[in-house]
Amino acid sequence: MELKLKNITKQYGEKKALDNFSLTFKPGIYGLLGPNGSGKSTMMKIITDNISPTKGEVFWDSTPILKMGDQYRSLLGYMPQQQGIYDNFTARRFLWYMCALKGIPKREIPKTVEQAAKKVNLYDVLDKKLGGFSGGMKQRVLITQAILGDPKILIFDEPTAGLDPKERIRIRNLISEIAFDRIVIIATHVVPDIEFIAKKVVMLKSGVCYGCLPPSKWLKTAEGKVFEFPAREKDIPFIEKLFVVGNLRRDEKDTVWVRVVSDKKPKAPRLSVLPPTLEDVYLYMFNDRGEKK
Repeated sequence: MELKLKNITKQYGEKKALDNFSLTFKPGIYGLLGPNGSGKSTMMKIITDNISPTKGEVFWDSTPILKMGDQYRSLLGYMPQQQGIYDNFTARRFLWYMCALKGIPKREIPKTVEQAAKKVNLYDVLDKKLGGFSGGMKQRVLITQAILGDPKILIFDEPTAGLDPKERIRIRNLISEIAFDRIVIIATHVVPDIEFIAKKVVMLKSGVCYGCLPPSKWLKTAEGKVFEFPAREKDIPFIEKLFVVGNLRRDEKDTVWVRVVSDKKPKAPRLSVLPPTLEDVYLYMFNDRGEKK
């Protein structure tokens, strides 16, 4: 099972949203990271066959998806960023509606809906109206509609946006559970949500792929480049001009500690070198100071 993007370029006028982009996905979870305008949305639209590339092709198991038509689209499950659901619908009615849109035979819909709802722990609330659901429960409904029909490719766009920490963890774990034997692609700005569940992380900027590596290998790119030191509050604006600041914290003694990511070791007292997180790597890769691999 393989999804392959080969030499994909997508151009809007003079701007290239993707520039000669090539990547191969196999079963597992892939995180997409990059600043706004990096090409993540364009890439997802091309994978879901909503738009066509200017150049290049997408292949499913060596077959161009343009030759597969509806057969390819039946392999797809997509969870949009926006919660486009109908508050007056019950969860069951909404999922029946989505089954109909996906072309699932009517006789198979009851079983399909109930099986999918059980996987995401929504079975007991199928007959409740969506308007009474919490944000996390609405996200679970959208995940449920994405897995209707047992698709082999799942794409999630900001699945934990706007959720509290507990709901984020539930959604993250849920995605991990349903990822078995599927290609799962998650576009997100919440970097910690993919650090521990992604098989590989794709870094994108200006339509160019900076790499597709396991999180552990990305972390090595920032080893020895993450520092923390105490600072006076009045010095923080100056520090922010010199370094990429990842975090400011105040300890129990009211001391301000600054966490920075830098190729150069800061000249500061009580300096500590810290193990990097994926968020540190993101800051290292995508800052305006050119400090990146």
